[in-house]
Amino acid sequence: MEKIASFTVDHNKLQKGMYISRIDGDIVTYDIRMKKPNNNDFLSTGQMHTFEHLFATYARNSEIKDNVIYVGPMGCRTGFYFLVRNNVPHQQALDVVRQTLEFVRTFEGTIPGSTKVECGNYLDHDLNGAKIVAVDMIKVLKDWTAEKMDYEYHI
Repeated sequence: MEKIASFTVDHNKLQKGMYISRIDGDIVTYDIRMKKPNNNDFLSTGQMHTFEHLFATYARNSEIKDNVIYVGPMGCRTGFYFLVRNNVPHQQALDVVRQTLEFVRTFEGTIPGSTKVECGNYLDHDLNGAKIVAVDMIKVLKDWTAEKMDYEYHI
């Protein structure tokens, strides 16, 4: 079998950030890398789960809501994938991610979709942990630009 593109990136060198992982037709997959891979520091399931609920809710209510295809965690627990239609400029996708991080950082109240009826693992949430990750990523993406979204720029 052919090796998929994301497995060709040297994860020993990959840093936190937001990258264009791939473009398939009219779909762009962004790699939002929140933890340095292979560094013994991973997102907990509670952090990921809460962040996913808040990220998906915010993105699907944002100015690009009609172009959001998917928001979901990476199995390695180092970040998230964010898929949008490619008519969304990369800078605008980055802006929505920044807005999402700010939304998570300041969120108070009941996590959207976190009841037993709405969620298959409703007890496994960590809002404070999700906020810590958001604060860290706000710093990481502070000076990020669309030009920095190429993996090669950082490796």
